[in-house]
Amino acid sequence: MSAEPARVVMFSGGAGSWAAAKRLAESYGTDGLVLLFADTLIEDEDNYRFLDQAAENVGGTFVRLTEGRDPWQVFFDERFLGNTRADPCSRVLKRSVLRGWVEQNCDPLSTVVYLGIDWSEVHRFERAKPHWEPWQLGAPLCDRPYLDKRDALAWLRSEGIEPPRLYAAGFQHANCGGFCVKAGQAHFANLLRFDRKRYLYHEEREQQLRAYLDADVAILRDRTGGATKPMTLRAFRERVEAQGSFDADEWGGCSCLLAAGPT
Repeated sequence: MSAEPARVVMFSGGAGSWAAAKRLAESYGTDGLVLLFADTLIEDEDNYRFLDQAAENVGGTFVRLTEGRDPWQVFFDERFLGNTRADPCSRVLKRSVLRGWVEQNCDPLSTVVYLGIDWSEVHRFERAKPHWEPWQLGAPLCDRPYLDKRDALAWLRSEGIEPPRLYAAGFQHANCGGFCVKAGQAHFANLLRFDRKRYLYHEEREQQLRAYLDADVAILRDRTGGATKPMTLRAFRERVEAQGSFDADEWGGCSCLLAAGPT
């Protein structure tokens, strides 16, 4: 096991992880700095442009990892559709891949793992700490001077880097091409507006998995009438296109790295 690298940033392809890495580079230099990216193979194409530019801007070593499957392949193989409570896609394609690289390449006595969580989500940072033991976990954006996402985006542009286009399209994060099993109705309505073809792809894959499992499972939930029941992406699209009501405040949130490894 190597004593280097000393600082490993979970480089997600978003503004927060770039800002965290940039702050580290400015404070400690880039010797031993690794930017670690786990590719789910369904990322928005503009994310790859951003990742290349952002990594070059920060410096250090950029490492791209992939398990080899995309989220839908994982759902079929696991015979389980991810949802707000359980995310086999993140467990298999991100947490296990990233944790495996850290275990193979880093000494916990000399390595700190960093997340791009900012001060407004310090509770998420505290929740993630025990999952990364025995590695020390850091979050540079939880320290002064405090930055929020708007500040990080402005900082990016001041460095001559245009943020991932999903931010401009109204998404709360830039991961997985605008698709996320932990996302809510507002998020999927935004995906439908932004890229109907991509939405229809995920809609069809959900229908295929339902048939494969012979089960009434869905990513979204319908809470109308006081009862909660599964609502397919197809049913949700038809509701939106018919100008029906939906929860415009239910965005959900990406939490891929709040745990680590196979948990």
